[in-house]
Amino acid sequence: MDERVTGERVTGERVMGERVMGEPVVGEPVIHQREPLAETPRPGLREHGRYAAIEFLTWLPTGLMLAPMVLLMSARGLDIAEIGLVTGAYSVTIVVLELPTGGLADVLGRRPVLAASAVVSVVALVVMALAHSMWPFLVASVLKGVARALSSGPAQAWYVDTLHARYGPAADLKPGLAAGNVAGSAALALGTLAGGLLPLAVRRDPLAAPIWAGAGAALILLVAVLVLMREPSRAGRAPARVAVRVAEVVRDVPVTIVAGIRLGLADRALGRLLLLAAGAGVMLNTIELLTPGRLAALTGGSETGGAAYAFVTFAGFAAGALGSSLAPPLARLLRGSVRAAASATVVTGAAVAALAASTVLRGAAGVVATGATYVLLFTALAVASLLRSELLHQRVAADRRATVMSVDSLQLQFGGMLSSLCLVPLSGIAGVGPVWVLTAVVVLASALLYVRLPAGPAPRHPQ
Repeated sequence: MDERVTGERVTGERVMGERVMGEPVVGEPVIHQREPLAETPRPGLREHGRYAAIEFLTWLPTGLMLAPMVLLMSARGLDIAEIGLVTGAYSVTIVVLELPTGGLADVLGRRPVLAASAVVSVVALVVMALAHSMWPFLVASVLKGVARALSSGPAQAWYVDTLHARYGPAADLKPGLAAGNVAGSAALALGTLAGGLLPLAVRRDPLAAPIWAGAGAALILLVAVLVLMREPSRAGRAPARVAVRVAEVVRDVPVTIVAGIRLGLADRALGRLLLLAAGAGVMLNTIELLTPGRLAALTGGSETGGAAYAFVTFAGFAAGALGSSLAPPLARLLRGSVRAAASATVVTGAAVAALAASTVLRGAAGVVATGATYVLLFTALAVASLLRSELLHQRVAADRRATVMSVDSLQLQFGGMLSSLCLVPLSGIAGVGPVWVLTAVVVLASALLYVRLPAGPAPRHPQ
């Protein structure tokens, strides 16, 4: 799985932009007839739909290439060390470019940066589909990292900016963020399933077929971004002239990056919320790298283990969609996003512990237990991620929002790199179960970051 969970985020439910519209009294003359209530659009509904569509298309190419990616590289002659180098290049590229691309989104705007991401994705997937040696695969991996770094934050920042511009800073973000999370998880789930089944229907170069489909989906994303994303005007937006824009990017991107880092250091609550992403990165990377081998051992072969992993992954993504839809009502039930996010993080840690306990099982029982723990884990993780993202948005101004989102994603990548360097190699010595126990401890410890979390700035109601 990819690090999709980087995204989404009020204490109290508010629906902005609603107007109380009176109805004429029976028997009295109507002097001025108002618009019928039924014709009044639900606040933010159009924005919800556009954001969900963009999130779906953003994650669909990733879902399509997930199942066949490693198999394609192996079939074309790469050994496990070369495959590790190729996939490592993806993470390194994201770590290097995450903050600068976030600054670009704040300076140039969300729409052009996300459009550039779609273009790079198309090129990366075409190169991957045509690659037959390590170096083209390495180039494709770097390009995928560039595309991922460019896409980290702009769509969500655009949605929040649009709602704030139209309905005020107190607009309730949860419904739209939940819709985006559901769409992203659904795209990954459906894409993974399609990517696993498509090679069965293609005779010529079957493993490359899902990669070509992903390139087509990225091209559709480009069209959707250009058509659906209409940015609200913001103060300080660069002039239209290209030369002035380039000069402002060179001058403003480093300033934006430094400002984003200072925000995390100066605001204790923001720093805690960002640190939580590192814990999630450790957990995601550890289970995603160790689960395929565990399932292969349970089913008796790499092919059967890969098929089992595809279905377990699909169940996890579907559970993520469920969790995103459950986040708003859970926040209401627990009387606050902080309490709900902390509770969901504890449940996530418990699910990882259950995954560790399942290593004592063998055969079909172990496969079923793995699938069940994935469902619980990704349901809870989606709830925690959405609510934590909402808390992040409450503390960040519009002109720094994309940068902070990139810092958030960068933390996730750092957590994954730490897992790769420490926990995953340890599994070769101590075994998978003990490493998953350590991972559960990391997740449960991260829940303490919610304890006495300082309240964010009080939202101002529009006039």
